[in-house]
Amino acid sequence: MNFQLRKHYILSVLERERSLVASDVAQHLQTNPITIRRDLAQLASQGLLVRTHGGAVLPSVARHPVAFARKAAVNLSQKEYICRLAAEHIAEGDTIFIDCGSTTFPLCALIRHLKIRVLTNSLPVLFELVGSAVQVVIAGGEVDAERQAVHGALAVEHLGRYAVDKAFLGVDGLSVRRGLSANSELEATISRAVLAAAQHAFLLCDSSKLEQDKYLQFAPLSAIGTLVTDQQAAPHVLAQYREAGVRVLN
Repeated sequence: MNFQLRKHYILSVLERERSLVASDVAQHLQTNPITIRRDLAQLASQGLLVRTHGGAVLPSVARHPVAFARKAAVNLSQKEYICRLAAEHIAEGDTIFIDCGSTTFPLCALIRHLKIRVLTNSLPVLFELVGSAVQVVIAGGEVDAERQAVHGALAVEHLGRYAVDKAFLGVDGLSVRRGLSANSELEATISRAVLAAAQHAFLLCDSSKLEQDKYLQFAPLSAIGTLVTDQQAAPHVLAQYREAGVRVLN
């Protein structure tokens, strides 16, 4: 297969999925992964995509954030699976919150056609949904260029003004014993504010983060209504969350 045909396939996958993994493309096209990586490099030089560790994303996913794009490519198939489950619980007319994590970001591609209101502190979410059927509200505050998100006291105060039907949050660590934990006080503060405002909180968490405790515990397990995870999660671990009163989707 020549470069033009590979290029057409790569760009069609990106248009549909918003991101891709180089090894998956190589397997589908039955070609050498090195060839695909060279193709991605050439397309990146033309501004058609942004390279990530192991793959690529559309430029709209990463206006500036190479760090975010790389993070978005980690465990991508699990994140997309989780977001497909979560999207089934979003209905026309909802007001929802989507946080700045890479786990929640794939949700955007699944809701662009819905007439809903999305409140967010994430710049990639804003860029992805602007121009769609979705009405986007961005929290006011200080922009964190590395995380591509709005944080700070003003953002927390702003978020507290809204009534949110459903919040879709990521997390750095989750355990039955300590609940939700984070690596960043900034992100934990935003999550706390949203948990207080939302009628129902969906925690989107891939199985690698289950029963993992990070340094800052910021909310008990009871703060979430539904845990959405992937099929790799151990059944005995999920049973513990269900016994603790959390609805689990996987």
